[in-house]
Amino acid sequence: MATDHATVAEEEYLQTLLWLQEAQLQLTGANVARAMRLSAPTVHEMIGRLERDGYITRAADKQISFTESGLEHAEGVVRRHRLIERFLTDVLNIPWDEVHEEAERLEHAMSPVLEARMLAAIGDAKTCPHGHPIAAGHRREGVPLADVEIGAAVTVLRFENEAEDLLHYLKASGLEPGLRGRVAQPDDDDHVTVEADGGERCTVTRSVGETVAVRADPSPPARTALPEQLVFGKERYGR
Repeated sequence: MATDHATVAEEEYLQTLLWLQEAQLQLTGANVARAMRLSAPTVHEMIGRLERDGYITRAADKQISFTESGLEHAEGVVRRHRLIERFLTDVLNIPWDEVHEEAERLEHAMSPVLEARMLAAIGDAKTCPHGHPIAAGHRREGVPLADVEIGAAVTVLRFENEAEDLLHYLKASGLEPGLRGRVAQPDDDDHVTVEADGGERCTVTRSVGETVAVRADPSPPARTALPEQLVFGKERYGR
């Protein structure tokens, strides 16, 4: 039986597991360690705690699965996180590259009353300002910007990695969810450039382009991101 209330530390791990699941990455302790930038022994200890508390199960091959209660907790904390980000951006006018860490601090102490008020305040918004669905798991399929051929039409869907130093870089480049344009010839092979419909050119390194999900026409084959591509910032992924 799962405990009624996960601790803050447990919620952090459940949140990370759900992010990995959304990215179609294997749920393993090794991938959690890569995503959270933590040591294997630290992660192993917490994974064992999550299992003992009834939030996950582990198979013989070390694959992790959510229990019903664990998935409910994970979806709840992710939903609150993304709702807070949208509220801070749309209602309080905080730039979208500055809200992730604020949401991290607020998501664990949010009451159902406050959640309902925030939902009412954001209207019909369906995603956080970085393009992830507020209803966790219901996201649009995309491909990495770095895979798209020159000349293809693209619409930016989301930023897979929300480390704030990376978000600052993306905002400075001009890329943002919803932007439409075409992939243009970059200055060198180490970069990717999108010429937006308004004429501005948005250029990022190819490694960052791996973390930008887009809808493209023509589209390259879909592929699963590598765990290390979800870790770019100086701080822990998602922190």
